[in-house]
Amino acid sequence: MSQPSAKKVVLPLLALVAFMTAGSFAAVPFYNWFCKVTGYGGTTTVAGVAPEAVLDETIIVRFDGSLDTGMEWEFKPAQYTMELKIGEVGLAFYEAYNPTDRPIAGTASYNVAPFSAGNYFSKIDCFCFTEQVLQPGERVMMPVTFYVDPGIVTDIEAKRVHSITLSYTFYETELPVEQASLEIQNLPREHDAPAGENQGTQVN
Repeated sequence: MSQPSAKKVVLPLLALVAFMTAGSFAAVPFYNWFCKVTGYGGTTTVAGVAPEAVLDETIIVRFDGSLDTGMEWEFKPAQYTMELKIGEVGLAFYEAYNPTDRPIAGTASYNVAPFSAGNYFSKIDCFCFTEQVLQPGERVMMPVTFYVDPGIVTDIEAKRVHSITLSYTFYETELPVEQASLEIQNLPREHDAPAGENQGTQVN
């Protein structure tokens, strides 16, 4: 093969390899974006306001909560089922409790089942949008405001759905910087003596 011909083959191959490498790095963020936009994989959508239309048809929403391995919270839904009209705004609560003697930060992942309903389950407000920090012994009720979009009744597959399960899993995350700094300041120092103990003998 002549040198010019070899260059014609090698250069396109190098370009293809570079394109595939770049594509592999972009695959995960693109997939996450795709899921949020389309509801693929049970990912829910986010809405600023409730829909104008509320249908007479109802749907049952079930609630589920779990913890990642090593997460020391207690976490569960305050209600396990709710029936509401399609398009009606619902308000549900999850209860979280930190039984340990240390602050713990957590972030929740979420999805709905069946996957075909993901694009029609919209959250207006949710504790899963931000990191949560529970102090030792703290118990909180965390709200999620949502609705099922009326468009579900015209979707070829999703219109057959009569119940939706909303699931959350909490993962432990690093404490915010200010909280972590406070924890370090509150740690007992080795040279600190217990209260009431003599710190030394004064010599006259």
